[in-house]
Amino acid sequence: MKGSLLYEGKAKRVYHTDDPEQLILSYKDDATAFNGKKKESFPGKGRLNNLITSKVFQSLHQQHIKTHFIQALNETEQLVYKTDIVPLEVVVRNKAAGSITRRLGITEQTLFQPPILELFYKNDELNDPLINDVHAYHLTGIREQDLLFIKEQALLINEHLSHIFQKAGLELIDFKLEFGFLPDGRLVLSDEISPDTCRLWDLETGTKMDKDVFREEIGSLTDTYERILQRLEESVCAK
Repeated sequence: MKGSLLYEGKAKRVYHTDDPEQLILSYKDDATAFNGKKKESFPGKGRLNNLITSKVFQSLHQQHIKTHFIQALNETEQLVYKTDIVPLEVVVRNKAAGSITRRLGITEQTLFQPPILELFYKNDELNDPLINDVHAYHLTGIREQDLLFIKEQALLINEHLSHIFQKAGLELIDFKLEFGFLPDGRLVLSDEISPDTCRLWDLETGTKMDKDVFREEIGSLTDTYERILQRLEESVCAK
């Protein structure tokens, strides 16, 4: 049963439940870009991100990747285990796009082999700065073995996600992950995996099919996300 509001972020509201170790995530229709400087609401976006994230997490569970996800409750809400989120954004890059092209002058679409993994400190006031491992230990209190586990999991998740999206006719360019500690001390994948947190390009045409549609104003965000959901559903049914 949904209880009181615990927290409201840019894309989701988090609610208590009757179980102190479980929460309800309610996906909002809001879209933000450039660290919240660009904002807009798109009716139906919350439903799409909830359903896409649910399907992706279910697929990861089949590959024995532990996450906070329990089940989708309805079109906009999902039940998850409560985790103590590590204030890091872990970004895995398979090809150059977005901020890394501006920071390092790397041409867009440059292939990274092996993938590049970057850490960003989750702090809105500092605009989520890029940090190294030693910064992470100092700023978040995370232990070396836990950060190593996060990095290993991120690269393993990249392999599985790339396969999931490839079957749906999409190329996974880059994505960000968040991890959190369960009450028993285990680290698990948390937050969401959706077109808000992934760069996805059509395998055949190279068309951008993610939040860059909103950032760059190059199409309909909800139409794009709807196509992604349909492709994921079709690829699951085609197994």
